Amino acid sequence: MQIEVTFNHKRYFVDLNQSTDISIPLQSGNENPNCFNAPVPNFEPVQAGTFIGDTRFGAPVNFYNVQLNPHGNGTHTECVGHIAQERFAITDCLKNFHSIGVLITVEPEKSGEDWVITKSLLEKALQNFPGKELTTLLVRTLPNTEEKMTRNYSGTNPAYFSTEAMEYIVAAGVEHLITDLPSVDREQDAGKLAAHHIFWQYPQATRLNATITEMVFIPEKLQDGWYLINLQIIPIMLDASPGKVLLFELKTQ
Repeated sequence: MQIEVTFNHKRYFVDLNQSTDISIPLQSGNENPNCFNAPVPNFEPVQAGTFIGDTRFGAPVNFYNVQLNPHGNGTHTECVGHIAQERFAITDCLKNFHSIGVLITVEPEKSGEDWVITKSLLEKALQNFPGKELTTLLVRTLPNTEEKMTRNYSGTNPAYFSTEAMEYIVAAGVEHLITDLPSVDREQDAGKLAAHHIFWQYPQATRLNATITEMVFIPEKLQDGWYLINLQIIPIMLDASPGKVLLFELKTQ
């Protein structure tokens, strides 16, 4: 199926049968990205008496319990409920599941003991992709290896966004930020979560419909540029949900 979209006063064509999934599949055990010392995902068949919910043990169906932590176990999309005193659910905040967004690649800069995505890095990367609309921003970091699919970030002080970079992102009008990092903030920041607060403008002018998606993996085959993006979540009344992110190429034909 092919659709036509208009963006920045230009017409593009999108083949909905051709997408790249940049989310990381969840599996039971340690073979997932992990951060903040979250328990690893655990999938276990229901057991009741002699019944074991696994067809390999003679059950007529597979019938599993799933334990996971959306923030710590892999690709996830979060809303302002992540930092708010009030209860906000991702299902109530994310209303627009399709957007046109730009993918950029940056190499975080060394700052003391940290690696940081700065405003200047974003400005330099985005100068090649001018556009009036910047609803969604995807940030791929270097080095970009498949280790990101299973890396345990806990205690490693991974790269993060500077406050100036996040202010720049908000000023640019970005409503959906997607990154391969485990968090937009420093792993240990005394609970400030400054970049999260800036992004959601909480509590002064809360951006309820804005989302952050973390721990994706963007393969090298995808070049920097504009894409149609499909952001998916599960219907769960939490501040975050395991996520699925599909990218579609924009073609001019």
